[in-house]
Amino acid sequence: MSYLENIHANYTYLTKSEKKVADYIVSSGEKVLHQTLVDIKKATMVGDATIVRFCQKLGYNGFSDLKIDIAKEGFPSSASNHADSSEKSFVKVVENRLIKAIQETSVLADEEKLKAAVEYIYNAKNIYIFGVGSSGITARDMESRFLRGGVEAKAITDSHYQAMSASLFTKEDVVIALSLTGKTKDIYDALSIAKENKATIIAISNYVLSPIAQISDVVLQTAIEEYLLNGGSLTGKVSQVFAIDLLITYYEKTYGINELQMREKVARSIINKQMN
Repeated sequence: MSYLENIHANYTYLTKSEKKVADYIVSSGEKVLHQTLVDIKKATMVGDATIVRFCQKLGYNGFSDLKIDIAKEGFPSSASNHADSSEKSFVKVVENRLIKAIQETSVLADEEKLKAAVEYIYNAKNIYIFGVGSSGITARDMESRFLRGGVEAKAITDSHYQAMSASLFTKEDVVIALSLTGKTKDIYDALSIAKENKATIIAISNYVLSPIAQISDVVLQTAIEEYLLNGGSLTGKVSQVFAIDLLITYYEKTYGINELQMREKVARSIINKQMN
């Protein structure tokens, strides 16, 4: 039974307040996947207990279980994947998915925001990159990409170290935050501390109205939405990496960094570490 069928089957047993939640879930569909319990409360004007009771009447342990059921319904089935592969090679399917990630992120590129971001980076005493989970891996990639462009930046991927480091930031520091949803709590908490210490925040995220974007000085947009069941997807990472490369390439272009010369200098430092 789908979550919609489940709601319709139990609708008559719901209280008036619970029906408000049911109506909202039915009308919102997959939009709910990007919302928190607080978002549902604001939209329906009911309390936490009402939402929890609604979920339990449908057989779920809580709101998170309901979201997973909604995500499962929207997730491509093996049958649909098989249909795709019969129409064209799976290689083309993957290729098109990654190309689309780059194209959609490219459309959102804003030169004015890139200009503001590189000015902050150029004038910073220290540069830090925050990311957790899959975005933490991307943060390490960004640290390496910066280094090859002649810029020292430190990736911090542990939430405790992010908070502790942020407590020592000053107005001379810049922190670049990676979060596709813009709602990663650990990142938001650390950025809030950084903001209190007047550090500059550059966010690389999908949503300009997300909590992380709202406390940032500049937001560079990515384009790939991630749902519960495809978090850490390669398309999401490609979108992030493309936005990162735009930022660093714009930095090199703006400040006359000789990319070839810098890359040669870095390459010479590690050339002897390769076996003949």
